[in-house]
Amino acid sequence: MMRIGLLRGVTVIVAFLFLYKLLQLQVFNSNYRVLSENNAVLEIAKYPERGFIFDRNGRLMVSNQPAYDVMIIPENVSPFDTIAFCELVDISKKELTQNLIKARRYSKRLPSVVVNQISKETYAKLQEQMWKFEGFFIQKKSLREYRVPHASNVLGYVSEVNRNDLERDAYYNLGEIIGRQGVEKSYENKLRGVKGKSFLQKDRFNRIIGPYKEGLYDVTPVPSKDLYLTLDSDLQAYGEALMQNKRGGIVAIEPATGEVLALVNAPSYDPGLLVGRKRSSNYTKLANDTLSKPLFDRGLLAQYPPGSPFKTLNALIALQEGVISPDTKFTCNKGHYYARGAFMECHCSYGTRNDLYEAIHESCNTYFSITYRRIIEKYETPEEGVDQWKEHLKSFGLGNYLGYDLPIGRPGLVPGANYYNRAYPPGQWKAPTIISNAIGQGEILTTPIQLANFTAAIANRGYYYTPHFVKRIEGDSIQKNFTKKITSIDPKHFEVVIDGMEKVIQKGTARIARIPGIEVCGKTGTAENFTRIDGEVVQLTDHSIFVAFAPKENPKIAIAVFIENGYWGARWAAPIASLMIEDYLTGEVKRKWLENRMLEGSLTEEYLKPVSGKSFAINE
Repeated sequence: MMRIGLLRGVTVIVAFLFLYKLLQLQVFNSNYRVLSENNAVLEIAKYPERGFIFDRNGRLMVSNQPAYDVMIIPENVSPFDTIAFCELVDISKKELTQNLIKARRYSKRLPSVVVNQISKETYAKLQEQMWKFEGFFIQKKSLREYRVPHASNVLGYVSEVNRNDLERDAYYNLGEIIGRQGVEKSYENKLRGVKGKSFLQKDRFNRIIGPYKEGLYDVTPVPSKDLYLTLDSDLQAYGEALMQNKRGGIVAIEPATGEVLALVNAPSYDPGLLVGRKRSSNYTKLANDTLSKPLFDRGLLAQYPPGSPFKTLNALIALQEGVISPDTKFTCNKGHYYARGAFMECHCSYGTRNDLYEAIHESCNTYFSITYRRIIEKYETPEEGVDQWKEHLKSFGLGNYLGYDLPIGRPGLVPGANYYNRAYPPGQWKAPTIISNAIGQGEILTTPIQLANFTAAIANRGYYYTPHFVKRIEGDSIQKNFTKKITSIDPKHFEVVIDGMEKVIQKGTARIARIPGIEVCGKTGTAENFTRIDGEVVQLTDHSIFVAFAPKENPKIAIAVFIENGYWGARWAAPIASLMIEDYLTGEVKRKWLENRMLEGSLTEEYLKPVSGKSFAINE
């Protein structure tokens, strides 16, 4: 009896242990239930339509078009006719094989793109024959449709995420789209919305048989937001037309708001080239064009000497520092000796005496080099002087990225005492050593958007708003704060400089930029252009520069035009700027003779010239 009781007890205990384990595995532990559901349920992303992009006037610039990706779940694939499949979707067998291998490496159970962006016609043909290809299905998505052939540098483009994107942001999965460059990148979180999910039921043969639990667990996507840019699409298109067969950049800003009206990069490209299955090959062609560099946004990335427009800033700094007054006069003898044996040339006649007002519209090198020396030599040491000069320039946004809402840029260069102490032995440099800064040459570098921005600050008599490219977001607020920035110059000092800039147009170096009925204030520039060849510094054809704003009172547009190898400011930059001002303020251009000259004009031969020239010794 004792043995029977013991046996029964052991049996009960073992049975209890088995029951406990079964309950643990099947009821209390969810791992196997989740694993079972993962095998039986397919999760598919549901993408909201990407947000539209409009210009400041509500003109549609970017919309969407339907596109279809052929997806694959590797573990569900059965042997199929690869030749027939390749003919249907128009890819090579080699490409198909590579994509299948890539999909298996990514995941055997999760979907991957095997053929992206098939046409509507291909989709219709393939849909009829999908039963032949087990493990394949078609996923609908939207593809960008660029409604305008311009503004590619502002709009940017989209492409599939790569490994770096996946590691950086867990939101994305392989095969999804992300914004690249321009506002497509800067405002990606607004334009993409938030994807949802749908769950599909599979049978024991891994075939999809319908929604899982009638869509009970599906997640509705969050709609995307539409963007309204600050750009004027018509002005942008006109600027790009004027810049055909030229290299350079144009930046136009509304001074009262900091809204960028146009950002022209030349040469440019049609943004539609970076859409569809030829996107990759088209991008490669653009990237490999190392001479024209259409992907290099000169308006934001190119750093040039500012040339004579920079004289306006040195004038304002000198007035603020009290080292000159509007009536201060200096004599110019076709230039002047700024150090023993060192002569700076000027185009003023021998014996000319200019005050500040005249010096601006005559662009007198002598006047501004003497003025610059006074700024630096006001202080006990040149280090103190140049650092104070630098602080004034920084208040105009020079030497930094300005804080605009595009993802690329360069800060330019405003050299200070530390820079020159590294360049020269201690105590071995003074104001004459760096005198080229007086006329916008020397070491100082600016980008075209910085030129336009400080012109807007002058137009506003001492302040500017952070330049930006998005005016509003539909149903949302702009997160960045495009604030008002006050310069270090008192408002009272601006009028004499602005009067001088007006005379530049009326009777000075930019008479070609006069517009009947509009008071334009501007400043031409001719920036010397050097490069290094085989260790020698070689001078190339000068750059053409012009900055302007209009009207003089209550200005509506400030603009900077920079033409590489354009000879001098009034040859290309000033006419182009004045045409854009006229077009923007009046809605039409009446000076057809000038418009035709700029539209038909070309610098192609200049860019094809072999690089050669006279070498110069420059203090590095």
